Amino acid sequence: MFRLLLTTALVTLPLVAAAQEITVGAANVAPYIDPGRDHSNVGSQFYYNTFDTLIDRDHGKLELEWVPALATSWKLVEPKVMEFKLREGVKFHNGADMTADDVVFSLNRMMQATFPPYVVRAKDRLGNFLRAEKVDDLTIRVVAEREEPLWETLMSLQQVMIVPEAYIKGLTGKADVAEDSDYEAFALAPVGTGPYKVAAFQPGEKLVWERFDDFWGETAPLERATVVQIAETASRVTALKTGEADIITNVAPDQLSLIDSDPNLKTEGSATALFHVMIMNQNHPKLRDPRIRQALSLAIDRDALNEALWLGKAIVPSTHTMAEMGALHQPDLVTFEYDPERARKLLEEAGYDGFEITFDTAATYYTNGLLAAQAIMEMWGAVGINGRVNVQDQWSGNDPEMMVRNWSNPMYFADPFGSFGVMWAPGGPSESEGRFNTDADYAKKWDRFRFSTDVADRNAAYVELMEEIKQDPPMLPLYRPFESWGMKQSVNWAPMPGHIPYVLDFRAGSISFAGN
Repeated sequence: MFRLLLTTALVTLPLVAAAQEITVGAANVAPYIDPGRDHSNVGSQFYYNTFDTLIDRDHGKLELEWVPALATSWKLVEPKVMEFKLREGVKFHNGADMTADDVVFSLNRMMQATFPPYVVRAKDRLGNFLRAEKVDDLTIRVVAEREEPLWETLMSLQQVMIVPEAYIKGLTGKADVAEDSDYEAFALAPVGTGPYKVAAFQPGEKLVWERFDDFWGETAPLERATVVQIAETASRVTALKTGEADIITNVAPDQLSLIDSDPNLKTEGSATALFHVMIMNQNHPKLRDPRIRQALSLAIDRDALNEALWLGKAIVPSTHTMAEMGALHQPDLVTFEYDPERARKLLEEAGYDGFEITFDTAATYYTNGLLAAQAIMEMWGAVGINGRVNVQDQWSGNDPEMMVRNWSNPMYFADPFGSFGVMWAPGGPSESEGRFNTDADYAKKWDRFRFSTDVADRNAAYVELMEEIKQDPPMLPLYRPFESWGMKQSVNWAPMPGHIPYVLDFRAGSISFAGN
């Protein structure tokens, strides 16, 4: 029986002087709010205001600088055991105190996952962790299976944000057991420890945050923030111009002048830490010959796409790397390039007979996604490839009939493992969905890349992995899109360089208003 009472989750806030409220017009609103199960671009917008991790970072900096959050300190007590001292006086949005038991529950729900969506996220990010355990009321430990080179990075992930044990267990069924139905209910009525509580949520349509006055940190600057879905770019721009929205997301470059020419409005943007990628099904009967997939990749002039679609503001990579990866950034490595003559020769060598190659894309999910697909068809045609765009909203990456489609490959955390690794690991999402293959040699290189404590060795292993990707390509990173947000002149907000993509960070220090 569903036992959640809205009055339990919502607390009436006192009036605050100079209260500020904003409305955000978003291209998409998530269908659920649960940091453990989510890894979508849409979902990533919504977690940082509502939930906290044990360790945070200074998001105003590109360089990694760890800062205390729900843990005030942490240290390795054994090579495979990290101990965390917990912050006192932390409250959840439902008024309950955060305890060590809540922290252990939050971590183990992922590290020892049984709820199927958690199992997936645990596998692609947290597979090296065995368990969390309570030492005392203010101390917990996390135990790894192997020595872990990325402790702080992985303990600051969205997926290990802290949630309330008793609240979740009490949502449905037995009050002393966390059942799958409890997690499903939690995703529609989330409770965290962050500076804003979720006051209202309509899946796929609307989310309302309200300031949480018992937040353990600096007081949130907004009394209320409402995010509403406005799917079409033109409609979002209109909402901004008419005052229905204070901020809008996902503004395509060709719309920027419409906003910037209005003296009451402005834009902020950056080449986001995410690749738009073209994925290719290695196991489709027509694409098993890697020479055909090499040709599909070599035929694409990504610099031309950047100029045409992003006004030259996007970043076109030579390999799967980003500056955010710090010491593991390898901008001189060449894995992906444009060579139409080579593409024609490979097609001839492979005996390509002109069969149709479909390119799946959603109509509006990715900024410029459909336009890019249409432009790629022209580039394929120029080398003799018979391509066709197939517009469909449903995900086709796990369909054995899928040939080629667009996708995004975000940087889920600041390491190659947090971008390439999450998607293309042995047994990861791409392989488990049946379109990518690994073997023992790939797995051996992967293991060196993932677990070596020597940065030079990790870089060398990554070069070897990229060579495998080059020879038997499952994907092509098209570019890091230049994503823009439009807003009123009075709003001072911009995406921070230390965040994963698309985060709507409205915490203290992240947003202010003219005259404040």
